[in-house]
Amino acid sequence: MLLRRCGTDALLVEVDSLTEVAAVRAALQDLDGIEELVPAARTVLVKGQLHRVRDALRDIDLTKAPATHPREITVPVTYDGPDLDLVAETAGVTPDEVVKLHTEATYEVAFCGFAPGFGYLTGLPESLRQPRLDSPRTKVPQGAVGIAGEFTAAYPRSTPGGWRLIGRTGITLFDPRAETPALLQPGDQVRFVVA
Repeated sequence: MLLRRCGTDALLVEVDSLTEVAAVRAALQDLDGIEELVPAARTVLVKGQLHRVRDALRDIDLTKAPATHPREITVPVTYDGPDLDLVAETAGVTPDEVVKLHTEATYEVAFCGFAPGFGYLTGLPESLRQPRLDSPRTKVPQGAVGIAGEFTAAYPRSTPGGWRLIGRTGITLFDPRAETPALLQPGDQVRFVVA
């Protein structure tokens, strides 16, 4: 674990894996004096009372994320994405089997980024892990559900993107007027179901 100072009241915690990110996030999320906690793929940015952060990080076990009681969120999906057949062919299965594999898994929001409300979800079955498209789309529609590498996600708004799109959802993933604008938060468990 490497700690880097960011300005006067923030610290960037650098680690080696998503498991270590989850362990750092869990150790700090309920700590008094924390103003903001932003996990990413291999870092956690912490704003607040840095002496408390350093004390809390001294004794954590980075090899496993602590057990938590996450929120459970169900996302209905219509599996008719433009890359569904490509994903099936690359995985060596049928499109129906892609849907079955995608809906049988339980996912965890590892971190959010790219666009407001965009949650990177881990737990994608190994057989569905595929690279991004060779040429990204200039416009991915809001609600598109895709896969890339070890992650799956749903696009909260229309943006460019290179993920392989397997379906779409009508659920609101980001509402700037809501008390908590992003539906998905790090640590949440997500299940996709056929709409």
